[in-house]
Amino acid sequence: CSICVMTELPPELSTSYAPLIILLIGTLCVVLFIVVLRLPAFISLILAAIIVGILTPHTGELGHPWVMAVETTMKEFGITAGKVSFVIAIAAILGVAMTESGAAEKIVDELIRCFGEVRAGLALLVSGFILSIPVFFDTVFFLLIPLAIVLAQKTGKHFLLFVMAVACGAIITHSLIPPTPGPLLMAEAMDLNLGFVIVIGLISGILPAIAGYKYSQIQDQKISIVPPNMSDHPSAKGPKKLPSFTLSLLPIILPLLLIIAASITTASHQEATDVISLSILFLGNKNVAMFIGLLIAMQLWARTQNLSLNELGTKMERPLEVAGLIILITSAGGSFGAMISNTGMGDMIRGMSAHGFSLNLVVIAWLMAAVMKFAQGSSTVSIITTAGIMSAMIGTGVDLPYHPIYIFLAIGYGSMVGSWMNDSGFWIVGKLSGMTERQTLRSWTLLLVVIGIVGGIQAIVMSSIVPLN
Repeated sequence: CSICVMTELPPELSTSYAPLIILLIGTLCVVLFIVVLRLPAFISLILAAIIVGILTPHTGELGHPWVMAVETTMKEFGITAGKVSFVIAIAAILGVAMTESGAAEKIVDELIRCFGEVRAGLALLVSGFILSIPVFFDTVFFLLIPLAIVLAQKTGKHFLLFVMAVACGAIITHSLIPPTPGPLLMAEAMDLNLGFVIVIGLISGILPAIAGYKYSQIQDQKISIVPPNMSDHPSAKGPKKLPSFTLSLLPIILPLLLIIAASITTASHQEATDVISLSILFLGNKNVAMFIGLLIAMQLWARTQNLSLNELGTKMERPLEVAGLIILITSAGGSFGAMISNTGMGDMIRGMSAHGFSLNLVVIAWLMAAVMKFAQGSSTVSIITTAGIMSAMIGTGVDLPYHPIYIFLAIGYGSMVGSWMNDSGFWIVGKLSGMTERQTLRSWTLLLVVIGIVGGIQAIVMSSIVPLN
């Protein structure tokens, strides 16, 4: 399918390209500020949003255009923060609690026991897939790489397969499943049902995960890597008593089930009035559901390490500091997207469609996310920037021939492609695995290309075959 199919462009549309020009300027500003000027992503996105506001003609209707551009940007920043900040903060604490309590380690141990050491690569793939739902990618990789080293030393082979299996599973859910910041903001920006996003994201991740694992097996035969010394690894830990598998899995599974149940209830009831439905809707609210998961994780954390409430509160400070930076970046991305929307991008798309100018927004979303990732390195920045742009494009009243979930998937998979030296993930995977830059390019970088392309093609094909409208 083509990205753009154009019949003769009527004269009345020849002056309607202002939103597109402003979009290009805003996007170039983001890349320029991050890549050339080396400004933090938060500052870069805010400045780009203000520039977009200044260039938008009607921004100054209620006052000085530059002042209104700043004020509107800050207002949109606050709106986005209100939607996502609590969940992101909870997810940050939950991830650390899962790691420190031994719950994450228990999940991995149990999966390896179930799969057996012969299929340890698959066990690590599934472990990364599950753990990266509430835990950030770098934390998951840091947690699982010692296990990959131990398994490789025991078997005497397949170290690269183990490393890539961890990365493959973790990067897919990191880019597709809330409450990770990127997918969470995408769902909010596109007004998608969160339970629906989780279900479709999990299902859509299966085929790319299989493709990534098969590619990992091929590269494992070609690239020989000696595992680093486990005793020197910074995350090596001594033995400790781990919680049960059921309790370990509960902080992840229960919030997802509650959110999905609330989504099903919303879809099946025009207006929920009975006690059961109202209770499900309350408990399945993303903020409430994630908080319930956090309480379970904190209880495990306190019990396994014999922490008092004061000690537990002190240990929560560090993940909250990390969450603060992520909230700033995510909210800035939301304000940038909102300012793009204010340019009239949606009206331009509707006008073009009415005059035979057809756009395949799924393809555009994938390409835009991939280019943004390659240019500045961060998958999260790529996701939130592209999501803001695409939500402005589809806007209110744009009649898509498919469900916007496919645009969501295209952005997620596009944001994986293009990981090289400007991506922190490139160095995390390479250095912790003991690989050279060339080996990391041949393994990690090309793995993400395979996953991103397979996932992108899947989204494009399924949008045509099963539009879900």
